[in-house]
Amino acid sequence: MTYSIVGFDSETKELGVAVASKFLSVGAVVPFAKAGVGAIATQSWANLDYGKHGLELLEKGLSPQEVLDQLICNDEKFTSRQVGIVDAQGRSVTFTGEDCYDWAGGFAGDNFAVQGNILVDQQTAETMESTFLQTQGSLAERLLSALLAGDTAGGDSRGKQSAALLIVKENGSYGGYNDRYIDLRVDDHEEPVQELARLLKLHQLYFEPTLPEDIIAIEGSLAEELQNLLYENGHLQRELSDHEDLLDAVQSYHLIENFDERVQNRGMIDRKVVEFMRIK
Repeated sequence: MTYSIVGFDSETKELGVAVASKFLSVGAVVPFAKAGVGAIATQSWANLDYGKHGLELLEKGLSPQEVLDQLICNDEKFTSRQVGIVDAQGRSVTFTGEDCYDWAGGFAGDNFAVQGNILVDQQTAETMESTFLQTQGSLAERLLSALLAGDTAGGDSRGKQSAALLIVKENGSYGGYNDRYIDLRVDDHEEPVQELARLLKLHQLYFEPTLPEDIIAIEGSLAEELQNLLYENGHLQRELSDHEDLLDAVQSYHLIENFDERVQNRGMIDRKVVEFMRIK
């Protein structure tokens, strides 16, 4: 009762899954991925073993088609299942059991697989495929664009409830401790895919590295503006006009707002942090 896309970026080696459904917390059920191995979406009376065992088989060197063959061979209810698989070489496969509810089906090509069931019609999957192939940007942006396109084209015929985006890469997590680079979920929302898009923008703001051209000096009119912004947001007392006090407040603001990845050398600030302060 879901539509999803699994994908691989041959340049960054990122793997990922984007999914939406009229189902509570679809992100806890459908997406599986492991850096350097593959990504799997298991849905339609989802058999979560498809995700766990599928990744194990991919890691052993089996192709997505070989993995699929083994998964359905060991599942007596395979005719009710749907799954999409892509590996770390970009090979892919999608499967829709004959007992999945209409409209149900999918498409697979180099670096991606799209699948859905109980959809309004085939256009949802077709639009997701074409959007992924035509979109530029990071894997997360391409997968989300495909999901947004599917949502606009019709999506789940029963309605909307949840969505998720999972991207993995080697040491991609906060602090580099594991491979979960992006793990965003909207568990229950009237417009879950739109909300997922908002969360991805926040993730990019908080965790993407600062671009060299975005580093600016805290001086002149900018220093005056920052002092007013910090005062208005309760981070600086108006009577403290010393420049060092301002720099201390800027440092504190970064930590309060979780801009750990955008902290600059003292006296400098990331332009995107300033833009965020203006919006706040």
